[in-house]
Amino acid sequence: MNDEIFDVVIIGGGPAGLTAGIYTARETLKTILLEKELTGGQPTKVDILENYPGFLDGILGMELMDKMRAQAEKFNVKFGEFEDVRAIIPEGKTFRLVTENNEYVSRAVIISTGGLPRLIGLESEKALFGKGVSYCAVCDGPFYKNADIVVVGGGDAAVQEGIYLTKFAKKVTIIHRRDQLRAQPILQQRAFDNEKIAFKWDSVVTEILGSDHVEGVEIRNVKTGEKSRFAVDGVFVFIGWLPNTSFVKDLLKLDRDGYIITGEHMETSVKGIFAIGDVRSKKYRQIANAIGDGANGALAASDYLAERK
Repeated sequence: MNDEIFDVVIIGGGPAGLTAGIYTARETLKTILLEKELTGGQPTKVDILENYPGFLDGILGMELMDKMRAQAEKFNVKFGEFEDVRAIIPEGKTFRLVTENNEYVSRAVIISTGGLPRLIGLESEKALFGKGVSYCAVCDGPFYKNADIVVVGGGDAAVQEGIYLTKFAKKVTIIHRRDQLRAQPILQQRAFDNEKIAFKWDSVVTEILGSDHVEGVEIRNVKTGEKSRFAVDGVFVFIGWLPNTSFVKDLLKLDRDGYIITGEHMETSVKGIFAIGDVRSKKYRQIANAIGDGANGALAASDYLAERK
């Protein structure tokens, strides 16, 4: 067990967590950031970020995260990488955080564990991520001007993002495993009325084709078993999102989808624990608002600790 007592432990090293660390450390709070992998989170898997303010020609996702980590280190944030937090245990005025190999004690906790898009589950999907496979229309849509793309899914997110992608693409084909959409009726009607949108019903993607970039998809009709292939330039997958909250499901209040419910200042149902970024219940999930969450959560944690003194 680590004998140190920290003012703040941040769980998760994406943009929200790194921002929180910069703020808490600048507030002279003894801070450690625990990350189960390498720091950086989802942006490290994105090639070029074109919509992040301040970079006219865009910036590599990995480069942006490296800069944020360097800034956090400048303010003496400690890092514990490959530390997967399994439990948070309240103990009086402190919290004990249990990882696979260590335990940490802290006066406040900021959870920034994010989430992961639900995958189709294909090896080709993993191999072509960032090379034509995407899970964010707002992030990557502008790369597909006058292109043929497919959207996988039939719920609100898939239909709404498919409509958004028609701003750029020549044609958007929505592939859905059922014979009707699950999206809200108003979204369905907008999709049906959009001349750029086509549908492949009762179908699932069985392979994403291409070597160094997406060149097409193979689909299978779930009723007939018939397989077919057609050329596309991009594949956008919207079949759900999985928040990383299993370790706090018995401690904090979660919404019906498993996201942490927070107040205006990122406070959770347990005093002293804050949640920021994609792990909390909210509508938009962008790097810019994750950073805003990080700043708000850090300042709220600082106020909490000041009041405790």
